[in-house]
Amino acid sequence: MVGMRDVAKAAGVSLSTVSLVVNSTGYVSAYMRERVEDAMRRLDYVPNELARNFYHDRTGLIGVIVPTIVHPFFSMLTAALQHALAGRGYRTLVCSQADSETGEAEYVDMLQRHMMDGIVMAAHTSHAPGYWTSIGRPIVAFDRYLGEGIPSIGSDHVQGGRLIAEQLMRTGARHVVCIGGPRSQFHDLMVSAPSGGSGNCAGSYTKALNTTFPTIRYYLTLEHELNRARIRHDYVEVGEVYDLQRYPRIAHEIFEHLGDVDAIVGSDVSAAYCIQEALRLGVRIPGQLQVIAYDDSYLAEAAGMRITAVRQDFMTLAQLTSERIITEIRRGAQAQTATEAENMAAAGTDTTNTDDATDTDVGAAASPCDSAAGALDPETRPLDKLVPVQLRVGETTRS
Repeated sequence: MVGMRDVAKAAGVSLSTVSLVVNSTGYVSAYMRERVEDAMRRLDYVPNELARNFYHDRTGLIGVIVPTIVHPFFSMLTAALQHALAGRGYRTLVCSQADSETGEAEYVDMLQRHMMDGIVMAAHTSHAPGYWTSIGRPIVAFDRYLGEGIPSIGSDHVQGGRLIAEQLMRTGARHVVCIGGPRSQFHDLMVSAPSGGSGNCAGSYTKALNTTFPTIRYYLTLEHELNRARIRHDYVEVGEVYDLQRYPRIAHEIFEHLGDVDAIVGSDVSAAYCIQEALRLGVRIPGQLQVIAYDDSYLAEAAGMRITAVRQDFMTLAQLTSERIITEIRRGAQAQTATEAENMAAAGTDTTNTDDATDTDVGAAASPCDSAAGALDPETRPLDKLVPVQLRVGETTRS
């Protein structure tokens, strides 16, 4: 196998010069660069990517942890993330909690052992914040609060709740049923309870919550607005997001036990099953029953009717999340390089000596804008970056 020493010999230059050319680090004259590149072409030399990555403690691999890839929201999110990361030169390793015996533990272990560069955590976790903050490796939370100092990105769910409430109040809903996950997720980090008062209470209510699961904010905002409008509402737990077999049963039970319901709000999956059950029972949509979905995945177009839905911007969410995890990876690499340089300086090591260079690269420096990002403001919790949502009106709500 041709190595850098072979290239150096063929080009008649030092090994350190070849290293600078291969790794695009340091200054090399145009004449010397041309000699090295000509020798590389003649010898069919291919830089050893694995060795370079190992040298720089990087793998080009990012783990994405989701509760399940069966649910359309997470399948679309995973696909968008994989596309966004691939465009930046990273591969994606997907972990579905529902299909893994060890859940996220195996991936966290891989991250700690430097077998991947970072993790996007998009699943609910029972670990306390201290667990995630103690890992000390690049992590970005998607629609989750994992702990202080761990960046988080997600949709503006308070806005989503208000959009739904406005639509239902405007179209005369009288009894709204919300379908969602375990209610226990609503207060797993509750720090204070809402107090009475007037004005824009929905915003102050949700800001008073310190939850690991910001998605519940759309339910809380919706419920608050419905209370203000004196509209009856119920919350029906459908269980864990990966338990799709419960959805048709829940839809049947809603019509059996809550017969006067005239509006249903839930994920695309629950909305689709409720539409099917309503049509089976001869319930007219939207005349007798309005249905609003949350997510606007492909399922909202494939339910037999075009469902009115709150649209989460999958592409923007994926772009922002991929940008942030890569920024965290670069920031960690910068910190490690600075620490190593300080240790070498303290030991009296000459860090400019490249005579013993091997077939590795030095790595690209992070963009100045990455290092200038600064510390995250804790007041922006539980999500640091909010992506706006939109209400797309379909055939399942009245005009």
